[in-house]
Amino acid sequence: MSGGAIPRLVIAAPSSGAGKTTVATGLMAAFAEAGLVVSPHKVGPDYIDPGYHSLATGRPGRNLDAYLCGPGRIAPLFLHGAAGADLALVEGVMGLFDGASGMGELSSTAQVAKLLRAPVVLVVDASSQSRSVAALVHGFASWDPEVRLAGVILNKVGSDRHEELLREAMESSGVPVLGALRRDGRAGTPSRHLGLVPVAERRAEAVESVAELAARVREGCDLEALLALARTVPELPDAPWDPASELSVAEGVTAPQRPLIAVAGGPAFTFSYAEHAELLAAAGADVAAFDPLRDEQLPPGTQGLVIGGGFPEMYAPDLSANAPLRTAVAALAASGAPVSAECAGLLYLSRSLDGKPMCGVLPAESRMTERLTLGYREAVALRDNALAAAGTRVRGHEFHRTVLEPGAGADPAWGLTHPERRVEGFVSGGVHASYLHVHWAAEPSLAGRLVASAARGAVARSSA
Repeated sequence: MSGGAIPRLVIAAPSSGAGKTTVATGLMAAFAEAGLVVSPHKVGPDYIDPGYHSLATGRPGRNLDAYLCGPGRIAPLFLHGAAGADLALVEGVMGLFDGASGMGELSSTAQVAKLLRAPVVLVVDASSQSRSVAALVHGFASWDPEVRLAGVILNKVGSDRHEELLREAMESSGVPVLGALRRDGRAGTPSRHLGLVPVAERRAEAVESVAELAARVREGCDLEALLALARTVPELPDAPWDPASELSVAEGVTAPQRPLIAVAGGPAFTFSYAEHAELLAAAGADVAAFDPLRDEQLPPGTQGLVIGGGFPEMYAPDLSANAPLRTAVAALAASGAPVSAECAGLLYLSRSLDGKPMCGVLPAESRMTERLTLGYREAVALRDNALAAAGTRVRGHEFHRTVLEPGAGADPAWGLTHPERRVEGFVSGGVHASYLHVHWAAEPSLAGRLVASAARGAVARSSA
C-alpha cells in the first residue's frame, strides 16, 4: 500500500464535551492492542490530548492545525507523521464545523477531513435524546457535501432500551451506527484550569484510564467496520513533509557544526510539537531532553535552550527549589547562547512565579489569574534576534491563565497584528521569550536560525 493511501478516520463531534477524546483515545488503544501500528493526530493547537494519544499508540501525537501551518501543509504533515502506520486516527476539535473565529472553515475539523480526504465518524452525546439524534446527524451529514460523514458512535447511552430507540431512529438517517458506549465515569481523565491533566503528571493513572477506554471501545464499537471504513480512502497526491527539505530552502540557517540544544520536558513542561525536535536535528543540532524538576544541571555541552509550554504554575515551589538548575539557565542566557521560551518557558525565565523565585533572566514577575487568555494570533518579528529575522511573520496561539508584569520588554519578541495590535514578550541578547506558541513547521527558518546561532556562539566561545 502506498503512503498516500494510509487508512484513516477523523473522529469528530457536534460540539465540545460529546466525548471525542474518550472515543478517539479508546479507538487508538484498542487498535494498537490488536497489533496495528496506529498513528495519532489532533486537529488544532491542543497539546494535552496528543499526550494521551501517544500513550495509547506508542507513537508521537501530532497536531494538524491549518491556521498555524496553512492548509497546504496539512496533508504533508499527516503523511510524515503517519509514515509506516497501518491506521491513522485524527481527533477533531470543538464541533465538526467550528474553526478559527471569523474565518469560516479555516482550522476546523471539517476542513482537515477534506484536506485528508478522510471519512468522518461523528461522536454524538445521546444522553438526553432518542429520535432527535437522527435529525441532528442528518443536519451534520448534509451541511457540507464535501465532508463525508460515514458513521456515528453513540456516546453516553443510558440503557439497552435507550440504545434500541437510538438505533431505530438512525435507520432513517442513512448513516450507519458503528458503536454505542454506555455512560461510565470509570475511565475519566481529571481536568483543571486549562483542560485535562497531562499524561506526564499522572502517568500511572493515565495508563489505567487508557486501558479502560480501550476495553469500553472494544465492547461497544464495531472495530472491523471502522477499520474497513478507514481503508476506503483514496491516495493523497501530496509528498510527505520533510524537515531537511524544508530547511534546505531557507538560506543561511544550517549550522557549520552540531551544537547541543537542550529541550525542557518532564511534568512541568509537557508541550512541544514533535516537528520542532525534528527540525532542530535536521538543521544540524544534537537534541537532548532534560527535566527542570529533577535535573540540577543542563545537559553537558548545552549551547542552546528551548523551553516550551506546560504548567509551571503547578510546580512553582519545586522549580524554585532547584536552585542549581535556575543558576545554570541564567548563566547560559547571560553568555549570549540562544534561548527560545514559549508560555511556560516565559514564566520560568521570569524573576518569580506566584512569589517563588525563578531563573531571573527576564525583568518581570509572573502570577496566576482567573482570566483566561485564549486565541489565535498573527505576529511579526520587530527586530533581528536569535530565533527570527526582523519582519518574519508568524501565526501562533495563546492559551494561559497567568499574567506577566510587564508583558513586554524594551525589545519585544513580537508585534501582534491580529486580532489586536500590541507588543509582547522579550528579546535580550540570545533570549527570545513570549506567550505565543508557534508551530515551526510553518516557518522552518526559526529552527535553523536558532541552531546556527548556537553553533556560531560555540565557535566564538571556543576560540576566545
